[in-house]
Amino acid sequence: MSIGNSPDGNSPEDERPFEDDREAEQLSIGRVLRQARIEAGLSVDDVSSATRVRVAIIHAIEQDDFAPCGGDVYARGHIRTVARAVHLDPVPLLARYDADHGGRPAPTPAAPLFEAERIRPERRGPNWTAAMVAAIVAVIGFVGFTVVKGSDGGDNTKTQVAEGSTPTAGKSAPPRSHTSKPADPKPDPSDSAIAAAPQDKVTVQVSATDGRSWISAKDHNGRMLFDGLLKKGDSKTFQDNTKINLILGDAGAIQLYVNGKKIEDAFQPGAVERLTYTKGDPQVG
Repeated sequence: MSIGNSPDGNSPEDERPFEDDREAEQLSIGRVLRQARIEAGLSVDDVSSATRVRVAIIHAIEQDDFAPCGGDVYARGHIRTVARAVHLDPVPLLARYDADHGGRPAPTPAAPLFEAERIRPERRGPNWTAAMVAAIVAVIGFVGFTVVKGSDGGDNTKTQVAEGSTPTAGKSAPPRSHTSKPADPKPDPSDSAIAAAPQDKVTVQVSATDGRSWISAKDHNGRMLFDGLLKKGDSKTFQDNTKINLILGDAGAIQLYVNGKKIEDAFQPGAVERLTYTKGDPQVG
């Protein structure tokens, strides 16, 4: 059976190249990234090794499937990271993504930040920081009472607690207790919380040292401990009986201390990292 020609003498097949030309003029984000990767002589494995983005996610992005990224925030972070790895400017690609997906994600409102702070003291695990502070306050009160009484036992007690607190009765303190203070400077509150963490728990401190970053932290039951933005210089400490699950929106801006140990992973700026830490030596889940 023959196929009839159009009135101008061209068959439908003759018109298809013009449609392909129009489609080529507007390459999708995934096709732009794939073409740049090929021109750079890189494989998907090469890009994954350079960016820490999983191979499956890179394949999905090159097919314009952003669902495996887990949301707009993560998708934008992956696009930025992959674009830099294949020597592209990520700004136009992010603008196109925002235009196709309803605009740039709105910043986290202030209310969840305060809500997260309110619910943290109510978690099921013991609050070791609060317990340590309460114990120090009780000991200082006892020391002040015994110093006023002038008892010898008060001198010994004050020497023991001078390491982690500021004495309230410095004027009447014996010289030997006063001279022992400089040997043990007052620790930073977050460092004290890590140092006091028991061996049967996991303690994670997250600090925004090189910029600001959105972070999310959950306990082993999946209950949210924090979900919000850390500004440069801010720090958060989380503790659980079994494990802490973290998501870092800009891992390159974050410094981690796990169970008192500094994590030396070279996180890339703008990279999104999902991490799990448990008891014992720090291990990325």
